[in-house]
Amino acid sequence: MVIRALILCGLLALASCVSSGGTFCDVASPLRLSPEVIAAMSEKEVADALAHNKRGQALCGWRP
Repeated sequence: MVIRALILCGLLALASCVSSGGTFCDVASPLRLSPEVIAAMSEKEVADALAHNKRGQALCGWRP
């Protein structure tokens, strides 16, 4: 539960940085989650983390 809250807070912080003038590539970084963290997440949280990383791959050239 605490891990979920930390991940969501991190994603919200990134979103607020983007709205205050930085671009996604300026403020975001790949989410590298351990298997234990992923197992504790809901399906929606996993999907959101995956979407974040795919967006970074497309926009910023992050490697998988």
